[in-house]
Amino acid sequence: MPIQRTYRVVYLSLIMVTFGCHKQAPPPPPPEVQFITLTQTNVPISEEWIGTLAGFVDAQIRAQVTGYLQTQNYNEGSAVKKGDLMFQIDPRTFQAALDQAKAKLAQDKAIAHRTALDVKRYKPLAKEQAVSQQELDQAIQADLSADAQVQADDASVTNALLNLEFTRITSPVDGIAGTAQAQIGDLVGQSGSVLTTVSTVNPIKVYFQVNEKSYLTFWQKYVGGGDTNDFPMQLILSDGSTYHEKGRFYYVDREVNPNTGTLQIGGLFSNADFVLRPGQYGRVRVQTHVITNALVVPQRAVVELQGGYQVSTIGETNQIQLKNVKVGDQISEGWVIESGLNPGDRVVVEGTQKAKEGQLVTPKPYTGDTNNVSTNSPAQK
Repeated sequence: MPIQRTYRVVYLSLIMVTFGCHKQAPPPPPPEVQFITLTQTNVPISEEWIGTLAGFVDAQIRAQVTGYLQTQNYNEGSAVKKGDLMFQIDPRTFQAALDQAKAKLAQDKAIAHRTALDVKRYKPLAKEQAVSQQELDQAIQADLSADAQVQADDASVTNALLNLEFTRITSPVDGIAGTAQAQIGDLVGQSGSVLTTVSTVNPIKVYFQVNEKSYLTFWQKYVGGGDTNDFPMQLILSDGSTYHEKGRFYYVDREVNPNTGTLQIGGLFSNADFVLRPGQYGRVRVQTHVITNALVVPQRAVVELQGGYQVSTIGETNQIQLKNVKVGDQISEGWVIESGLNPGDRVVVEGTQKAKEGQLVTPKPYTGDTNNVSTNSPAQK
């Protein structure tokens, strides 16, 4: 091959390589974002408060007489009935006191019988002046004194009988018995210390504090009348589970606490299986009102910016439009949007970090959880 022809081939090859290197790569596809389409819906609004459980009755069991504890007659943590024997104090001293009071009563009744006979005998004799009027008056006074002593003895017998009965310490209510705070052989009754506590736990109370604003906007209407079952309470336990029974309003305290500015509210929950116990904590949730025709978006779709809130929407040409919104109540994982959005808007939920104003995107229906979100996206079931 001639040298000139060889140079020509090499030159053409270099030109083709040079032009090939300057060929432009195709532009990247628009970023993919996931969206929901907003529709209006009615949204129930609830409030929550920290609640403390307490027995419907928490009866503290104390000894009413002083003596040595002889027996414990219940199992700690067991269910007891009203009148069941809890503890027994040694009754011998009190039985002896009762016997002594009865003997004194019998003795004084005999004296009263004798003085009554004296009065009966002296009255006709005084008319015949066989005895003096003074002797009759003395007999009458002695009889009255004897009758009074009999009445005092009756009271002593009653008191001694009560003290003997008090050696049997019984439960005043149906409920669950707590841990014994005294042991067999202890001297009880002098300090008035609690021997144990019996709590009625079905139903069980829950106490929680509400602020004045909440009371004025909701609870005063609740308390003022109507069926309290219109506002059932839910109890969220410490493990996050919701108690299976609905509660109901029980009472509102008489005054606002001047230190906290809150008012105590009480509720009742059925507790037939004794799952709930006094001293537990939980969150009390009550539906306070319903927002009609509301628009709700997931919290992750809302961006806080310099004290305001912003949402990315997708326009008709699949371009991002940033809209300033005003948020209202928070519902689970969503926000109620009071202004700034309209029904039918496509709101970006996933991929908001890619969504810049005016940017072209590839929209896809949101595949995440849309509970409590007002949407008719094809992804919603």
